[in-house]
Amino acid sequence: MTTPAAAKTYASAASKRVAFLGLGVMGHPMAGHLTRAGHQVTVYNRTAAKAAQWAQMYGGKTAATPREAAAGAEIVFACVGNDDDLRAVTLGEDGAFHGMAAGSVFVDHTTASADIARELDAAAKAKSLAFIDAPVSGGNLGAINGALTVMCGGDAAAFERIQPIAMCFAKAVTLLGPAGSGQLAKMVNQICIAGLVQGLSEAIAFGQKAGLDMKAVLGVIGKGAAQSWQMDNRGPTMVDDKFDFGFAVDWMRKDLGLCLDEAKRNGARLPVTALVDQFYADVQAQGGGRFDTSSLIKRLK
Repeated sequence: MTTPAAAKTYASAASKRVAFLGLGVMGHPMAGHLTRAGHQVTVYNRTAAKAAQWAQMYGGKTAATPREAAAGAEIVFACVGNDDDLRAVTLGEDGAFHGMAAGSVFVDHTTASADIARELDAAAKAKSLAFIDAPVSGGNLGAINGALTVMCGGDAAAFERIQPIAMCFAKAVTLLGPAGSGQLAKMVNQICIAGLVQGLSEAIAFGQKAGLDMKAVLGVIGKGAAQSWQMDNRGPTMVDDKFDFGFAVDWMRKDLGLCLDEAKRNGARLPVTALVDQFYADVQAQGGGRFDTSSLIKRLK
């Protein structure tokens, strides 16, 4: 497992007792940054061996359940898979909400529905807890380098408490509105990315059919109005037909499903997003579920 980049510098802040639930490709380095910044971290992971590995690497503590991890923590962070996983680690028999002290804050970095954010916000308030939905953008490299963008929804006072701690693994942590606003902002982010990657795929495939040196072309147009993070970071690897890294197609389809479900509720029209979602289904059918999202171009070759 890759360790967080040593170059990350941390703002001086009083050490906090925190817990982190979920040590996947994002949570593992995020929790590591908290320890490196001097916070007292207890971790929980469904696969206990991963928690033990993390503790050996960073020196933090492990717990057998989310409830035990949350006991005594001022802030509990989580990054799990989906809505059901969130309910399990918060509201389940051994969930964190049963172990957290009144006044503590639960911060959810999972990309999930806005509905679950509102549900957990209400459940937290009933127990005199605070809840912040805080999905992230930046991928695994952003987590490793401590450079994530964190989109938050929830109570302003609770946000002020968690913002400097979350900056241990982020470059920006922003409150965007009440509970659910962070998840809705993440949906906006994914809608933008879906259209950008499809457009970039079509452009590169077109240029290759035309016989152009596409790396040279990207180098030129990347200095103009067509420039984007996707072009700079994924364009060259798309030309090289390399996709064994990055944000998986399976995860993107989960996220786009959330976008499409929310659009049905709020009346938004997402014709391009719905189309790109089906294109990603084609990539899955070709065995590319774990390919990076830039693998959309494989449909065009």
